[in-house]
Amino acid sequence: MPAPERLPAPGVSVTGELEELLARGELTVVGRIREASNAVLLCTVAYGDLSADCVYKPVKGERPLWDFPDGNLAQREVAAYLVSEATGWGLVPPTVLRDGPYGEGMVQLWIGSGDDRDAEDDAAADEAADTETGDGSAGEGPGEPSGLLALVEGEEAGEGWKPVALADVGEGRTALLVHADDPRLRRLAVLDAVINNGDRKGGHLLPAPDGRLYGIDHGVTFHREDKLRTLLWGWAGEPLTDEAREVLTALAADLADGEPLATRLAELITAVELAAVRARVADLLRTGVHPRPSGQWPAIPWPPV
Repeated sequence: MPAPERLPAPGVSVTGELEELLARGELTVVGRIREASNAVLLCTVAYGDLSADCVYKPVKGERPLWDFPDGNLAQREVAAYLVSEATGWGLVPPTVLRDGPYGEGMVQLWIGSGDDRDAEDDAAADEAADTETGDGSAGEGPGEPSGLLALVEGEEAGEGWKPVALADVGEGRTALLVHADDPRLRRLAVLDAVINNGDRKGGHLLPAPDGRLYGIDHGVTFHREDKLRTLLWGWAGEPLTDEAREVLTALAADLADGEPLATRLAELITAVELAAVRARVADLLRTGVHPRPSGQWPAIPWPPV
Protein backbone atom coordinates (compact mmCIF):
# COMPACT_ATOMS: atom_id res chain seq x y z
CA MET A 1 0.00 0.00 0.00
CA PRO A 2 1.48 3.42 -0.92
CA ALA A 3 2.31 5.85 1.87
CA PRO A 4 -0.23 8.65 2.48
CA GLU A 5 0.45 11.87 0.61
CA ARG A 6 1.84 14.58 2.90
CA LEU A 7 -0.06 17.82 2.59
CA PRO A 8 1.78 21.16 2.59
CA ALA A 9 1.06 24.19 4.72
CA PRO A 10 -2.41 25.60 3.97
CA GLY A 11 -3.15 27.59 0.86
CA VAL A 12 -6.33 28.67 -0.87
CA SER A 13 -6.60 25.44 -2.84
CA VAL A 14 -6.08 23.02 0.03
CA THR A 15 -7.59 24.66 3.12
CA GLY A 16 -10.92 22.81 2.85
CA GLU A 17 -9.10 19.54 2.25
CA LEU A 18 -6.97 20.16 5.34
CA GLU A 19 -10.02 20.87 7.48
CA GLU A 20 -11.56 17.56 6.40
CA LEU A 21 -8.31 15.74 7.09
CA LEU A 22 -8.05 17.26 10.59
CA ALA A 23 -11.71 16.66 11.41
CA ARG A 24 -12.11 13.11 10.08
CA GLY A 25 -8.62 11.63 10.02
CA GLU A 26 -7.17 9.11 12.45
CA LEU A 27 -5.10 10.83 15.15
CA THR A 28 -1.91 9.16 16.36
CA VAL A 29 -0.07 10.78 19.28
CA VAL A 30 3.70 10.85 18.76
CA GLY A 31 4.83 13.18 21.56
CA ARG A 32 4.16 16.10 23.82
CA ILE A 33 5.24 19.74 23.44
CA ARG A 34 7.36 20.29 26.54
CA GLU A 35 7.12 24.09 26.83
CA ALA A 36 3.33 24.18 26.98
CA SER A 37 1.63 24.81 30.32
CA ASN A 38 -1.41 22.84 29.17
CA ALA A 39 -1.49 19.44 27.51
CA VAL A 40 -0.33 19.95 23.92
CA LEU A 41 0.22 16.75 21.98
CA LEU A 42 2.03 16.40 18.69
CA CYS A 43 0.18 13.99 16.41
CA THR A 44 -0.05 12.68 12.92
CA VAL A 45 -3.44 12.59 11.24
CA ALA A 46 -4.27 10.35 8.29
CA TYR A 47 -7.42 10.16 6.17
CA GLY A 48 -7.53 8.16 2.99
CA ASP A 49 -4.44 8.97 0.95
CA LEU A 50 -3.64 12.14 2.91
CA SER A 51 -1.69 12.76 6.11
CA ALA A 52 -0.16 15.66 8.02
CA ASP A 53 1.40 16.62 11.33
CA CYS A 54 -0.87 18.40 13.77
CA VAL A 55 -1.26 19.61 17.35
CA TYR A 56 -3.99 18.20 19.59
CA LYS A 57 -5.04 20.02 22.77
CA PRO A 58 -7.54 17.94 24.74
CA VAL A 59 -10.01 19.88 26.85
CA LYS A 60 -9.29 17.65 29.84
CA GLY A 61 -5.66 18.82 29.70
CA GLU A 62 -6.56 22.50 30.09
CA ARG A 63 -5.65 24.29 33.30
CA PRO A 64 -8.59 26.37 34.53
CA LEU A 65 -8.20 30.14 34.29
CA TRP A 66 -10.03 32.34 36.78
CA ASP A 67 -10.97 34.95 34.18
CA PHE A 68 -12.17 32.50 31.50
CA PRO A 69 -14.89 30.50 33.27
CA ASP A 70 -17.22 30.37 30.22
CA GLY A 71 -16.48 27.58 27.78
CA ASN A 72 -13.15 25.95 27.14
CA LEU A 73 -9.97 27.18 25.53
CA ALA A 74 -10.21 24.71 22.64
CA GLN A 75 -13.46 26.29 21.47
CA ARG A 76 -11.83 29.72 21.46
CA GLU A 77 -8.96 28.41 19.35
CA VAL A 78 -11.45 27.23 16.73
CA ALA A 79 -13.36 30.52 16.92
CA ALA A 80 -10.11 32.44 16.27
CA TYR A 81 -9.48 30.32 13.18
CA LEU A 82 -12.98 30.97 11.85
CA VAL A 83 -12.59 34.74 12.26
CA SER A 84 -9.16 34.60 10.63
CA GLU A 85 -10.62 32.75 7.65
CA ALA A 86 -13.43 35.30 7.40
CA THR A 87 -10.87 38.08 7.02
CA GLY A 88 -9.29 36.27 4.08
CA TRP A 89 -5.85 36.75 5.61
CA GLY A 90 -5.32 33.11 6.62
CA LEU A 91 -3.34 34.01 9.73
CA VAL A 92 -4.30 30.97 11.82
CA PRO A 93 -3.49 27.40 10.73
CA PRO A 94 -6.52 25.20 9.93
CA THR A 95 -8.14 24.31 13.27
CA VAL A 96 -11.07 22.04 14.17
CA LEU A 97 -12.88 20.82 17.27
CA ARG A 98 -13.16 17.04 17.43
CA ASP A 99 -12.88 13.93 19.54
CA GLY A 100 -9.42 12.41 20.03
CA PRO A 101 -7.50 9.85 22.08
CA TYR A 102 -8.05 11.92 25.27
CA GLY A 103 -11.52 13.20 24.48
CA GLU A 104 -12.73 16.36 22.77
CA GLY A 105 -10.11 18.91 21.90
CA MET A 106 -8.67 21.32 19.40
CA VAL A 107 -6.70 19.90 16.47
CA GLN A 108 -4.56 22.30 14.44
CA LEU A 109 -2.24 21.81 11.50
CA TRP A 110 1.43 21.82 12.54
CA ILE A 111 3.37 24.64 10.88
CA GLY A 112 7.02 23.80 10.27
CA SER A 113 9.14 20.86 9.27
CA GLY A 114 9.32 17.56 11.10
CA ASP A 115 12.90 18.42 12.12
CA ASP A 116 11.82 21.33 14.34
CA ARG A 117 9.50 19.37 16.59
CA ASP A 118 10.30 19.76 20.25
CA ALA A 119 8.39 16.80 21.61
CA GLU A 120 8.91 14.02 24.08
CA ASP A 121 8.62 10.35 23.31
CA ASP A 122 5.36 8.41 23.12
CA ALA A 123 5.35 7.59 26.82
CA ALA A 124 5.20 11.27 27.75
CA ALA A 125 1.97 11.63 25.79
CA ASP A 126 0.26 9.26 28.19
CA GLU A 127 0.67 11.88 30.90
CA ALA A 128 -1.59 14.31 29.03
CA ALA A 129 -4.80 12.86 30.40
CA ASP A 130 -3.57 13.43 33.96
CA THR A 131 -2.46 17.05 33.65
CA GLU A 132 -2.73 18.75 37.04
CA THR A 133 -5.03 21.73 37.43
CA GLY A 134 -3.96 25.17 38.55
CA ASP A 135 -3.37 28.68 37.33
CA GLY A 136 -1.53 29.05 34.05
CA SER A 137 -1.72 30.38 30.54
CA ALA A 138 -2.67 28.59 27.37
CA GLY A 139 0.76 29.29 25.98
CA GLU A 140 3.15 27.31 23.91
CA GLY A 141 6.01 28.69 21.91
CA PRO A 142 9.18 27.54 20.20
CA GLY A 143 10.96 30.78 20.95
CA GLU A 144 11.52 34.23 19.52
CA PRO A 145 11.17 34.13 15.73
CA SER A 146 14.09 35.58 13.81
CA GLY A 147 13.51 38.80 11.92
CA LEU A 148 10.23 39.78 13.58
CA LEU A 149 11.27 40.87 17.10
CA ALA A 150 14.45 42.40 18.46
CA LEU A 151 16.01 44.23 21.39
CA VAL A 152 17.98 47.31 20.37
CA GLU A 153 20.09 49.79 22.30
CA GLY A 154 18.96 53.38 22.63
CA GLU A 155 15.46 54.80 22.29
CA GLU A 156 15.03 54.73 18.51
CA ALA A 157 13.57 51.69 16.78
CA GLY A 158 15.37 52.27 13.50
CA GLU A 159 14.13 52.02 9.94
CA GLY A 160 11.83 49.08 9.33
CA TRP A 161 11.02 48.58 13.01
CA LYS A 162 8.27 49.72 15.39
CA PRO A 163 8.92 50.40 19.09
CA VAL A 164 6.97 48.51 21.73
CA ALA A 165 8.46 49.16 25.19
CA LEU A 166 11.69 49.40 27.17
CA ALA A 167 12.72 46.04 28.57
CA ASP A 168 14.92 45.24 31.56
CA VAL A 169 17.82 43.13 30.28
CA GLY A 170 19.59 42.74 33.62
CA GLU A 171 22.46 44.42 35.48
CA GLY A 172 20.55 47.68 35.53
CA ARG A 173 20.43 47.91 31.72
CA THR A 174 17.43 48.40 29.47
CA ALA A 175 16.86 47.84 25.78
CA LEU A 176 14.09 48.82 23.42
CA LEU A 177 11.79 45.98 22.39
CA VAL A 178 10.81 46.38 18.75
CA HIS A 179 8.93 44.42 16.14
CA ALA A 180 9.22 44.50 12.37
CA ASP A 181 7.14 47.01 10.42
CA ASP A 182 5.74 44.05 8.50
CA PRO A 183 2.31 44.02 6.81
CA ARG A 184 1.80 40.43 7.95
CA LEU A 185 2.26 41.47 11.58
CA ARG A 186 0.00 44.47 11.05
CA ARG A 187 -2.80 42.22 9.83
CA LEU A 188 -2.26 40.00 12.85
CA ALA A 189 -2.47 43.05 15.14
CA VAL A 190 -5.90 43.81 13.65
CA LEU A 191 -7.05 40.22 14.08
CA ASP A 192 -5.87 40.23 17.70
CA ALA A 193 -7.84 43.42 18.35
CA VAL A 194 -10.98 41.77 16.97
CA ILE A 195 -10.65 38.51 18.92
CA ASN A 196 -9.31 40.30 22.03
CA ASN A 197 -6.18 38.18 22.26
CA GLY A 198 -4.86 38.14 25.81
CA ASP A 199 -1.58 36.38 25.03
CA ARG A 200 0.19 37.40 21.80
CA LYS A 201 3.74 36.35 22.61
CA GLY A 202 6.74 36.23 20.33
CA GLY A 203 6.80 32.43 20.34
CA HIS A 204 3.29 32.40 18.93
CA LEU A 205 4.47 33.94 15.65
CA LEU A 206 5.39 31.25 13.13
CA PRO A 207 6.95 32.26 9.81
CA ALA A 208 6.35 29.47 7.31
CA PRO A 209 8.88 28.36 4.66
CA ASP A 210 6.62 29.80 1.93
CA GLY A 211 6.83 33.31 3.42
CA ARG A 212 3.46 33.29 5.12
CA LEU A 213 3.10 34.16 8.78
CA TYR A 214 0.85 32.30 11.20
CA GLY A 215 -0.26 33.04 14.73
CA ILE A 216 -0.99 30.20 17.14
CA ASP A 217 -2.22 29.69 20.70
CA HIS A 218 -5.56 31.51 20.82
CA GLY A 219 -7.06 29.96 23.93
CA VAL A 220 -7.33 33.21 25.88
CA THR A 221 -9.41 35.18 23.41
CA PHE A 222 -12.95 36.55 23.00
CA HIS A 223 -13.31 37.77 26.59
CA ARG A 224 -16.12 40.30 26.92
CA GLU A 225 -13.78 42.68 28.78
CA ASP A 226 -10.72 44.31 27.22
CA LYS A 227 -7.91 41.77 27.68
CA LEU A 228 -5.65 42.66 24.76
CA ARG A 229 -2.04 41.81 25.63
CA THR A 230 0.42 41.73 22.79
CA LEU A 231 3.92 42.49 21.59
CA LEU A 232 2.42 44.13 18.49
CA TRP A 233 1.71 47.61 19.88
CA GLY A 234 3.91 49.35 17.31
CA TRP A 235 0.93 50.69 15.35
CA ALA A 236 -1.12 51.75 18.39
CA GLY A 237 -3.03 54.93 17.57
CA GLU A 238 -2.05 54.87 13.90
CA PRO A 239 -4.72 54.84 11.16
CA LEU A 240 -5.85 51.45 9.94
CA THR A 241 -4.87 50.58 6.40
CA ASP A 242 -7.49 50.79 3.65
CA GLU A 243 -7.26 47.01 3.38
CA ALA A 244 -8.00 46.58 7.09
CA ARG A 245 -11.03 48.86 6.90
CA GLU A 246 -12.40 46.90 3.94
CA VAL A 247 -11.84 43.61 5.76
CA LEU A 248 -13.48 44.89 8.95
CA THR A 249 -16.49 46.18 6.99
CA ALA A 250 -16.99 42.74 5.45
CA LEU A 251 -16.43 41.08 8.82
CA ALA A 252 -19.12 43.23 10.44
CA ALA A 253 -21.59 41.91 7.85
CA ASP A 254 -20.47 38.32 8.45
CA LEU A 255 -21.10 38.76 12.19
CA ALA A 256 -24.73 39.79 11.73
CA ASP A 257 -27.42 37.53 13.19
CA GLY A 258 -28.19 34.60 10.92
CA GLU A 259 -24.95 34.73 8.95
CA PRO A 260 -22.96 31.45 8.87
CA LEU A 261 -19.98 32.89 10.76
CA ALA A 262 -22.15 34.34 13.52
CA THR A 263 -24.11 31.09 13.81
CA ARG A 264 -20.94 29.01 14.16
CA LEU A 265 -19.34 31.41 16.64
CA ALA A 266 -22.50 31.25 18.77
CA GLU A 267 -21.79 27.53 19.21
CA LEU A 268 -18.26 28.22 20.47
CA ILE A 269 -18.45 31.38 22.61
CA THR A 270 -21.19 32.96 24.72
CA ALA A 271 -23.79 35.40 23.44
CA VAL A 272 -22.20 38.17 25.50
CA GLU A 273 -18.78 37.41 24.00
CA LEU A 274 -20.21 37.39 20.48
CA ALA A 275 -21.81 40.77 21.12
CA ALA A 276 -18.41 42.01 22.32
CA VAL A 277 -16.77 40.86 19.06
CA ARG A 278 -19.33 42.86 17.09
CA ALA A 279 -18.73 45.87 19.31
CA ARG A 280 -14.95 45.68 18.85
CA VAL A 281 -15.28 45.53 15.06
CA ALA A 282 -17.69 48.47 15.12
CA ASP A 283 -15.33 50.44 17.35
CA LEU A 284 -12.36 49.80 15.05
CA LEU A 285 -14.39 51.04 12.10
CA ARG A 286 -15.64 54.07 14.03
CA THR A 287 -12.22 55.18 15.27
CA GLY A 288 -10.30 54.07 12.18
CA VAL A 289 -7.14 53.47 14.20
CA HIS A 290 -5.28 50.62 15.83
CA PRO A 291 -6.24 50.37 19.52
CA ARG A 292 -4.02 51.66 22.29
CA PRO A 293 -3.40 49.84 25.61
CA SER A 294 -6.35 50.37 27.92
CA GLY A 295 -4.24 50.98 31.02
CA GLN A 296 -6.55 48.68 32.98
CA TRP A 297 -4.76 45.45 32.07
CA PRO A 298 -1.09 44.60 31.55
CA ALA A 299 -0.39 45.52 27.94
CA ILE A 300 2.42 43.03 27.31
CA PRO A 301 2.18 39.30 28.08
CA TRP A 302 4.62 37.68 30.48
CA PRO A 303 6.88 36.06 29.61
CA PRO A 304 6.92 37.91 26.28
CA VAL A 305 8.24 34.93 24.29
